[in-house]
Parts: sequence; structure tokens; C-alpha cells
Amino acid sequence: MPLPAQLTHKLKLPVIGAPMFLISGPDMVIAQAKAGMIGSFPTPNARTPEILDDWMRQISTALEADCDAASWAANLVVHPSNDRLPADLACVTRYKPSLVITALGSPTRVMDAVHGYGGLVFADVNSVSFARKAAAAGVDGLVLIASGAGGHTGQTASFAFVEEVRQFWDGPIILGGAISNGHTIRAAEVLGADLAYVGTALIASEESMAELAYKNMVVDAGAEDIVPSRGITGVTANWLRASLLAAGHDPRNMAEDKKPNFANAQDDAKAWKNVWSAGQGVGAVKAIEPIAQIIARLKQEYDAACNLPRFVAKE
Repeated sequence: MPLPAQLTHKLKLPVIGAPMFLISGPDMVIAQAKAGMIGSFPTPNARTPEILDDWMRQISTALEADCDAASWAANLVVHPSNDRLPADLACVTRYKPSLVITALGSPTRVMDAVHGYGGLVFADVNSVSFARKAAAAGVDGLVLIASGAGGHTGQTASFAFVEEVRQFWDGPIILGGAISNGHTIRAAEVLGADLAYVGTALIASEESMAELAYKNMVVDAGAEDIVPSRGITGVTANWLRASLLAAGHDPRNMAEDKKPNFANAQDDAKAWKNVWSAGQGVGAVKAIEPIAQIIARLKQEYDAACNLPRFVAKE
């Protein structure tokens, strides 16, 4: 099934910027869309509904004025404990992003409102069973969070995840998990995904809201510096080892019995403030750069990967 036109419009690279908590903001979304990929951000990054309204106005105004810009997406936390969801959803319906990505719960809570203005709802899922539930709920697409992804991550390898989901789902798939260069973007397509979710490669961008120390830690890190644990938020996430140590945690002995609670976005923000996340593709990040420069390099790598010679058996 082809991708809907509102997603492919002005798209120069089959990529959506993963919405990253406390990292993705309006400057990042605008820069992503102007560089030819779909920009996105989690609505809790705006501390209040009023700030969220201002952010969405900034994004809408900037991208409507640029006839070459791609589209943008809002990421809604639909976990039952998120009491800000109604206000955030109301803001979404005012500014009408082409795509809404739901996370940490059932997408049914927002589907009527988003479909009502012509938007698409993709569900962020980190297991085959959750993918089945989202598909049965009638979503327009699935975001598969495979092992190796930054932030809240999955346990299933990309190869197995896409293969199993494609057995019951022929709609659009976005694949995330250690996709940090153009070759892995192309690999996501080969596996059967339509778009790649790129997050870690953009943490150290100039437009990112991440602290300078965080950006430098990402630049210095490799795959072996990533520690999966549910001990910070109650949901398994991949963390930078150095940030765990700096915050007083023992990466070898993390408490894994914490329960998730998203009732207060600012309380959740405290958990992430000094403990920083990244995916296993962090080793591809070598410098702090503008998003336009990062995307240009990804495009060059992607084009090269598309032209790689195929294996031909010898007689």
C-alpha cells in the first residue's frame, strides 16, 4: 500500500525525525521539514498547553510559508495517566498536523478527532502483539520501535519485527532502531518499511534542545555505552552509561521494578533531566552540526546505498 500523499509531499528522504522527549522542539521540526524529511515532536515537550499552542503556531506559520518544506507530525502520549491529553489533542485539532503519532497506550483515544480534520494516526508500538492491537483498532500506520532504539525501546530485532508485522499488515510502516546513516535508511526499506525513524543522529544537531554536555556525550559515545533499563521511567529505555554514572546510578545494578506514571509531564521531565538517552546507532554521530548538513549527508549515503551492486551468482 503506497504512503498517503500528505506524507510524501516534498519528501526528499524517506525519513521522519523521531519525536524525542526534551530534545525535539519547534526549531528542530521546522529545520527537519525544510531539509526534506518529516519533522516531529512530543507535545509534552511544551511545558503547558499555552506553550504548545505557540509552538504549533510557529511550526505551521513557518512551513506554510515555505513551498518546498515537507510535512510535520505531533506525538501524543495516550497513556491513561497523562491528564494533559485532552488539552494537547485540542491543540492538535486547531493546527492540523498531517500526522499524529500515538505512544504508550491505545490510539483509539485520539483517532476520531484526528480523522475528523483529515489527519493520519500512526501508533508507536514496540512489540508484535501491540502492533496487532493497533492494527485492529484501525490506525493508518504503524511505527515499529525495534531493539537498539533510543528512548523507550523495543526488544525485537528489526529483521524479525518487520517480517512478522508484514504477515498481517499491508499498510504504512515506519521503522526505528539504530538507524543513524543513509545505508540503514535504505536497509529499512529493503526490510519492508516505508519510512525510517531517525532520532539519535539528530540529538547533537544545532537545533536540538539538548544541553551542550548531552550533545558532546552523544558525539563521544558508541554502541557499548548504551544501557537498557526501566529503572528511570518504569518503561524500558536505552540510556547513555556516562549519564547514569553522573546521576549516581549503577548501570550494572539498576532497579527494574519502577512503575510508569505520566500524570505530570514535568515530573517525568525530572527523570530525564540528567539521565540522557540515545540509541545503539550513536556511534555514527561524530560532531555537532546543523540539521540541514546532517540530512544532506544522510541523503548522499542513502543514494549511494541505493546504487550498491547486488550479488550475482557465478556459474
